This record gives sequence, C-alpha cells and structure tokens, in this order.
Amino acid sequence: MMVPGRRSSTFSRLLRHGFTDPSAAERLMESAELAPIRNDPVLLDALGATADPDLALLGLVRLVEAQDGHTAQRELLDTLIAAKPLRDRLLGVLGASAALGDHLARHPLDWQALVMYEPQDLHPGTPEFERGLAEASDPVTLRVAYRRCLLSIAARDVCGTTDVAQTAAELADLATATLRAALAIAGSAAPEDAALCRLAVIAMGKCGGHELNYVSDVDVIFVGEAVDGADEGKALRAATRLASHLMRICSETTVEGTIWPVDANLRPEGRNGPLVRTLSSHLAYYQRWAKTWEFQALLKARPVAGDLELGETYVATLAPLVWQAAERENFVPDVQKMRRRVVENIPVAEIERELKLGPGGLRDVEFAVQLLQLVHGRVDTSLRSGTTLDALKALAAGGYVGRVDAVLLEDAYRFLRSMEHRIQLFRLRRTHLVPEDDADLRRIGRSLGLRTDPIAELNREWKRHASVVRRLHEKLFYRPLLDAVAQLAPGESRLSTNAARERLVALGYADPAAALRHLEALASGVSRKAAIQRTLLPVLLGWFADSADPDAGLFNFRKVSDALGKTPWYLRLLRDEGAAAENLARVLSAGRLAPDLLMRAPEAVALLGDGDGGGLEPRSRAHLEQEILAAVGRASGGEAAVTAARGVRRRELFRTAAIDIVNSYGTDETPANADQGALVDLVGGAVSDLTAATLAGTLRAVVRDGWGDSLPTRFAVIGMGRFGGHELGYGSDADVLFVHEPREGVDEQEASRAANSVVSEMRRLLEVSSADPPLLIDADLRPEGKSGPLVRTLKSYEAYYRRWSLVWEAHALLRAEVVAGDEELGRRFIELVDPLRYPAEGLGEDAVREIRRLKARMESERMPRGADPTLHSKLGRGGLSDVEWTVQLFQLRHGWEKSGLRTTRTREALAAACAAELISGEDASTLDEAWVLATRVRNAVMLVRGRAGDTFPSDSRELAAVGRYLGYGPGHVGDMLDDYRRTTRRARAVVEELFYGAAER
Repeated sequence: MMVPGRRSSTFSRLLRHGFTDPSAAERLMESAELAPIRNDPVLLDALGATADPDLALLGLVRLVEAQDGHTAQRELLDTLIAAKPLRDRLLGVLGASAALGDHLARHPLDWQALVMYEPQDLHPGTPEFERGLAEASDPVTLRVAYRRCLLSIAARDVCGTTDVAQTAAELADLATATLRAALAIAGSAAPEDAALCRLAVIAMGKCGGHELNYVSDVDVIFVGEAVDGADEGKALRAATRLASHLMRICSETTVEGTIWPVDANLRPEGRNGPLVRTLSSHLAYYQRWAKTWEFQALLKARPVAGDLELGETYVATLAPLVWQAAERENFVPDVQKMRRRVVENIPVAEIERELKLGPGGLRDVEFAVQLLQLVHGRVDTSLRSGTTLDALKALAAGGYVGRVDAVLLEDAYRFLRSMEHRIQLFRLRRTHLVPEDDADLRRIGRSLGLRTDPIAELNREWKRHASVVRRLHEKLFYRPLLDAVAQLAPGESRLSTNAARERLVALGYADPAAALRHLEALASGVSRKAAIQRTLLPVLLGWFADSADPDAGLFNFRKVSDALGKTPWYLRLLRDEGAAAENLARVLSAGRLAPDLLMRAPEAVALLGDGDGGGLEPRSRAHLEQEILAAVGRASGGEAAVTAARGVRRRELFRTAAIDIVNSYGTDETPANADQGALVDLVGGAVSDLTAATLAGTLRAVVRDGWGDSLPTRFAVIGMGRFGGHELGYGSDADVLFVHEPREGVDEQEASRAANSVVSEMRRLLEVSSADPPLLIDADLRPEGKSGPLVRTLKSYEAYYRRWSLVWEAHALLRAEVVAGDEELGRRFIELVDPLRYPAEGLGEDAVREIRRLKARMESERMPRGADPTLHSKLGRGGLSDVEWTVQLFQLRHGWEKSGLRTTRTREALAAACAAELISGEDASTLDEAWVLATRVRNAVMLVRGRAGDTFPSDSRELAAVGRYLGYGPGHVGDMLDDYRRTTRRARAVVEELFYGAAER
C-alpha cells in the first residue's frame, strides 16, 4: 500500500524516462491491454527513447485496443517485446506522429509492415512502392496503401536507418508510384480517353528534385499528344480529363483523408493556361514568353508517370533553353528579386518562425544552388542535378563553391530539412512554421537527438544553422571568384578563369577580364591586408552587383584601397564596423560624383562608419561655419584659406551624397527611405547650408587678406533662386546679390572699389582650378541683369526698385534670403524688398498677365533644341519651372495677407497655399509629387554622370543607375520613364488650371 502523499515508484520511473504527464501515463500503464508486458523493463526503456513517450504510450494502447481479439493482441505484444527492431520502429513512429498513430488505430494490422525488413527493403525505390500500392483500385484504398508505405518510410527515418536525404528521396519515389497508381485508376475509369492520347506527367519542385517532404504540394506539368490517327483537339481534351481526374484522386478528401494536393500552376501561363499542352506548344511558350523563374523551375523537371518516352522527350527538348537562361538580361537580379519577393510576402508575425521561406531558411540554400547551376551548368554537365544536396556536392567538387562553405551549408540544410520533416510528420499537415508550443518543440528536439534540454538546444541549433545560411547564401556566389585569383592550398579546387568570367557576366559586369584583374590585385598574396580583403570582397561584390554599374564599383574600390591600404584604420573600419563596408559599396557603384569627391581625399571613407569618426547626417550651418572660419583663421593667406574652405566643402558634399545614396538604395539592415520629399529636403538643405558657410569663410578670407580686420564698407551676400530657397542640388550654381553700405566717414567710391574687389576675388578663388570642385557664383538676377553693376549700395537698390523695378525682379526676389556677411545690412535689404515681393493688395491683372507671358516665352525659347519636353526636369511639362511659377504666383498675389506664404521654400509655400485653401489638397499633392520627382531626377543625373543635367541620360547604364537611385530595379527603366511622364502630366494639368487658367485665385 502506497503511503499518502508519496509518489509511486512507477511515477518516478516515468518521470526519469521523459514522460511529461506521468499521472496519465501511469493510468495507461495500468490498463488491461498492457497487463502482459507492463512490468517488462524493455517497454519503459523503449518508450523513453522516443520523441514523445506520452504520445507513444497512448498510441500503443490504442493500437492494442484496436486488435481483433485477444490472440491478435497477444501476438502484437509478444512481438513487441521479443523483437527490438519492431519495438524501436513502431514506438518511434507512435512517439513522433499522432497522424500515423491514428492510421494504425484505424488499420490495426498495418503494424505488421514494420515487423521485419529484408535487405532490399532498407532503401526501397519506386518499384517497391508500386508493389505496395498495386492492390489500390479507388481513391480510398489508394490512401490506405499510401499511408502503409508512408509508415515504413517514417519508421526508417525516426530510427535513423535512413538520413534526411534518403528519406526525402523515398518520399519522392512514393509520390511517383502514387501518381502512377492514380493515373491508372483514372485511365480505368475512362478507357476511351486513355486510348485517344499519350499523357506524360512531369514532376517539378521537390518531387522532381527527388527531395520531397512528408506533406507537400506535388508540383507537376502535363504534356499530351494524340495517338497515331487521333484528332489532336479530341486527344488534348481526353488528356485534360485524365489529368484532372488524377489530380482529384490525390487531392480530394475522403473518409481516409487526403494524400497531398497536386499543383499544376508551374505550367505555362500558370492557372490561366491550359492544363495539358502538346510538346510543341510547351516549346513555343518557353522560346517566346517564359520568365527567368520558369527556367529555374525546369531545373527539377523529371518524367514520373504516364508516357515516359514522351516525358523524356519533353525534358530533352527544353533542356537547352534551361541552360541558356543565364544569358538573359538581368538574369541574376531577376532571381534575387524573386527571392526577395518571397520574403516580403511572408506575414510579419510569421517571418521569425518560417523555416522554409524566411531569411536563413531552406529556400535561401535552394536559390543559391540553383543560381550557380544555371550560370555554370551551361558548360559543366556534372552540375545538372535536380537534387539540392547532389548539386551542392557537384558545385564544391568543381570549385564553383568553396569546400568549407559547401560542408557548412550542407549541414545547415540537412538540419533544417530534418526539422521540417519532424514538424510535418506529427499531424501530416503541410506547414513550414516552427511551432511555439513547448510540447511541440520538446518533441521535435528529442526526435533530433537533443535530450538534455530539448527546447533550448533546438532553438540554439536552429538559430545557428539559420545564421550560417544567411551568412553563406550570397557569399557562396562570390567567394570562388576570389579563389580563382588568389593562392589556394595544394589540391584545392578553384573556379577556372572562364567560369569566373561567366559568373561575373551573370552578375552584370561588362568587363569581366578587368574585374578579375582588380580582384587579383586586391586579394592575392599572404599579407594580412590580402586576407582581410578576401573576407570583405565576397560581400562587397554582391553589393556592387546590386547596382547599375558593378564594374565601376569594383574599380573605385580598388582605387580607394590602393590609396588607403597601408593606413591601419581603413580595412579595420570596413571589417569591424557593420555599416561602413556596405555604405562604401553603395557609394562607389552609384555613379561618378561621390567616388570623384572621395578620391580627392580618400580619408573621407571614415565618414561611412558608425564609430566616433563616422556619421553621415549632414552638419548644421552653424557647425559648418564654425569649422570653416576656424580653418580660414589658421591659414597663412587668402588662397590657402579658401583652399581650406573648399576642402571642407568637398568633404561635406561627399557626406551629403553618401547619405543620399545610402538612403535611396537602402541597406541590408535598413530599407530605402520611402519619403522622397524628405530626401530632397535633406540634400537641398545640406548643400545650401554648405554653400552659405563656404561663402562666409571665403568672404572672411578675402577681407582679411586685403583689408585686415575691417572692410571699408559693410557687405552682405543675399541668396537667390534655389540657394535662397534652400533647394540647391549637387550641380547648382549659387545665385546671389551683393549689397554694401559705406562705413561712416568712408568715401563712397572707395567703398565701391573695395566691395567690387571682394566680389571679384571671391569668385576667382572659388572657381580656380584645384582638386576641389569649383563653386560658381551667378549674380545675373541683380538689377539690370548682366548689364548692371555687380555690387550696389543699399540706397542704390532702393532707388532702382522704387523707379525701375520690373515684375520679373519682384518675382525673383521671392527667394531672397541673407546667406553671408553683415546680418544687420542683410536684414535691412530684406525689409526693403518685402513690399516688392508681397505687394499690398496683391498683383494687378496686368502684372499677372506679364508673368504668364514671361513663363510662356521661357517655355518656347529656353527649351534645348531636340529635348523631349515630357522628360526635361526643369523646363518640361509639369517640371520644376511649372510648379515653382505656380506656387510663386500664389505668393505674389496673396503673400501680403497670408503670412504662411512668406517663405523662400517651394514646398513650404505650397503647403501654406493649401492651408489657406488657395489650392485643393489633391492638387497640392500632385504638384508636390512632381516637384520632388523632378528634383530627384536632377540630383540623380549629377550623382550618376558627375555633371549637371536636366534630362534623363541617353546611355543605358547611366539611365539604369538613375532608375536604381529612384527605386526602380533592373529592367524597369521603362517603368521609370512612364511614371515620370504620368506624374508630370498630371502636374501640368493642375498648372494649366491654376497658373494659366482664367479663374481668380
């Protein structure tokens, strides 16, 4: 008798053997069904060895209960105790799969299929499974026979008799046998259809690749032909009926459940295309219409059922097209984009648990391997395997993948597939999500041999292998390019030169020979520098390939590395600071401007890091002025001072270009900034502040060099145009006005000479040829234009504006803002011009008509000859000029009464006009979108070409680079131009109504 409060010895033993509910297990052990064997120690030991002892015990009791009579029960129990192989197999299955436990309870004699294996049964193939399904005559009996065969596969799997690859191959062979049996059932139901046609079933996906899961869609393509003398149309209709019936036999739910869905959506035109096509129809489609992913899918095509001769002909006919796929334009980007699209479509709540499709999942391995097969399988037939692990071994043997990388990737793939198998085996449901329930995780961990702390160990191993896949799946593509040019250990396989060139061409390199020379220069040798480069370059090559000009990215990287390679911090920065290497790759491959700025002072690479010396956020105007004025103060003369100021400007231009590029491209960790307006404001503000600080420093340098501490006249610089509007682009001139006022007691002519000397010297020093980009000063918006004096006194401006001012000058003064020099004098100038630019009661109708006339004249006269007006970002339809003149007309007419309109900035003024209900929210959004897009185009052209331009480049590679900056992937240049035309066309319609229209606003 057990003492109250004390646990029984059975309870304790159950706990030690891994039972999680020992009370329930104890009751089951005491059941009458297990009476003959309950005290036999081998039973408890065998149950404790399973993935889920509680589940295995419950399944055993149900199986014994289901036996037909005492004799059958005794036979089962005696065999279980006497035969260890059966004990391990049966209890192993019962502890891993509730679904197969249910099957055994419904079909209690099927346990006998596990009693013993002949040697030939250890690794059965399609013929053995066909024999196992031979007696099936309808969908129900087919399901029962299928589960019986599946039971034997699962038994070998959970007992370790077969590894994950062998299990996957057996599941594919069982699927092959099942498709054949289903087609035979369909044929026997419609013999007249079977007599009319030849029908081949082509397995695709994992079934075709001989690596099927326990529960997966079986992807197929059907090929049909008429038998001799039959009408082709009738034959295809007959074949379609047979194919449809086959799919229903396998997919529909019966009293015995379902087998798996048969999915024919990989066929030409997908679900919109005919279910069955002739071979010639298939060929025509793939020759004319197929996308890159469709050729990738054909890697795994394998005839499995029906007319195998027709199936083999199908595969042989399409094979040449498969191995030409890598020659298609944008091949690698297309494949990579498809992979990214798969990840993007995973629900956010599931992405961390997605074993197949998530980052570091099975699909990453499969995509990487398939990409390499398609690139190199053209010339190396040993790579043409539909099975992932076989293909990976062949890639490693041929030197296309590093051997160590291949081993790590294979181990990860095997572990992840094993997890996937165990997850699906439990309920025989199609899923790739790692469960969250601890009981499920514990069962999976134990089934994989993790017994000490199954849940923690499983999560640790899963994350470790996923991390390996994430780290290797892209590196896999690039690492052997370095091995092809670097010194390898004796006997190590390497890419041949031709294979390396093929891979570089597939990545988008236009000059693979030059690229190989650069790689050799960077990565050869045994120095620490070369070793670090070999670590960095595989990842950098991927980032370069993500740009429109990988050749330029690699070449620029070599130049920067040659310049900085001997400095101790350069490679350490790229290796140790996560952001620096990717930021550098983006910057070096995005166009000419940023690399040109960087090469003039390569140490600016430090800005790209995230450490103390880094940071790409533009600095404030106050900070810039402080630095530039300090540099000017340390310089020995005017020229040296302005050289120092221009050096700061060059560095800060690089900083601004770099953050613009990084934000536009995005990084592995941070997606591209979707707020295009914010990017435009960032660049406009940063370049305008930098220009103002540079002018302030140059003014200080010139005054100090010529007059010491004090100029004979007070002097101010007024920003105009885009400069005054804080909207400068990389290639913009600085539009300015110069104003001075003689100091007390100074002769006006002396003051005027001094002011003119200052302007002349500032312009000379800022434009003189040097390593730094020039800053061009444009004063053509001054009174009387080019015919008027460069500098005027404040009184002269007042007299001119009072007597002679024209409408266009008031229009231009809307952008006037003090940018450098005497702040008090500048403030008084602004007070002087405010009544001109915001006239009381607004503009009269005559003035409005004059502005419209000037705009129309500018459109007709200033558009460059031969330019496409739909693509000219400044003067074209719906471009910058259209939007700005429309907004500025609001300011001229209503600025006197609407204080929000009194701003030099276009977007702020447009928002104020909307707030004042002068323009609808929809129209304001249309104008803003067009203005932002046109500004981005101008910035892109300067970044890409290294020189300013208002139209899209004609060179295809430059045009693609502009598209990449604007967020358009490879092959979508046409979409970019269409979107630009659509956006600006809509803006022009608003301009026609608001600027040229008769309605009063």
